[in-house]
Amino acid sequence: MTSPKETSSDRSSLTKFAWLSIAAAVTTIAMKSIAYLLTGSVGLLSDAVESIVNLLGAIMALGMLTIAARPADDGHAFGHSKAEYFASVVEGLLILVAAAGIAYTGIERIFNPRPLEQVGIGLAVSVGASVVNFVVSRILMTAGKKHNSITLEADSQHLMTDVWTSVGVIGGVGVVALTGWTRLDPIVALIVAVNIIWTGIGLVRRSVDGLMDVALPEPEQQAIEAVMAEYRKKKVDFHALRTRQAASRRFLSVHVLVPGLWTVHDAHHIAEDFEGAIRAVLGDAVITTHLEPIDDEISMDDIHDQ
Repeated sequence: MTSPKETSSDRSSLTKFAWLSIAAAVTTIAMKSIAYLLTGSVGLLSDAVESIVNLLGAIMALGMLTIAARPADDGHAFGHSKAEYFASVVEGLLILVAAAGIAYTGIERIFNPRPLEQVGIGLAVSVGASVVNFVVSRILMTAGKKHNSITLEADSQHLMTDVWTSVGVIGGVGVVALTGWTRLDPIVALIVAVNIIWTGIGLVRRSVDGLMDVALPEPEQQAIEAVMAEYRKKKVDFHALRTRQAASRRFLSVHVLVPGLWTVHDAHHIAEDFEGAIRAVLGDAVITTHLEPIDDEISMDDIHDQ
């Protein structure tokens, strides 16, 4: 039997957060570009390039969240929630491309250092852009955790990477202005590139795990086992447990072994109660249970297929 509710909750409202991210990206691109033009700092240029990547990622997130919000249909019986993973994969790859561009520019500037200009005004503008990114990042992370959206969490992490990037760049440019050591500016840009690469790899890895139907996290597996332990006290056993997660949706299938003398009515009710107990710890989930008599030896034939 399966969960009576197999459609995901309405997620169309999440697109408003993607629009917020787009607005933030456009704003910070403008501000950081001004900061770069004022100072000529390659560090600030790297910061502006990352904001362009933020914009592309936010546009991708908007598209995938729109698709993920579609209800299940004949061709997609389990819904469209996995579309969110494509957004985070693309965003991770964009981060890596941006890092390569920053690294190239930084290396070139090490060999051809240039003096910085109007540093004070440039840094003030960059600080303002960082504040915008920080505020929007916190909003996206809160919404991502509340709605279990990897797309919003990825976008939030990307923006926070941008914030830390900006902190490092601003500090580096400030030191350059005070000491006149112009090669520090591209060195900071290279450090930024390494940090961005680390974030990008993490996003891609997490998204690939989702696309490959990786099992639920260990804490949730332990919660499921705890529920099973309670039901084993009622002469019920389990095997062939399988779990996976598709963005916001959790999927669980398990064979429920009950005494052969139980009526179909009694066995059905125990399975329904078990599914309700699982949802109490996991939240809304698609649960499939298969009833088998515990005292029938062929019930164990598929135990090795777990």
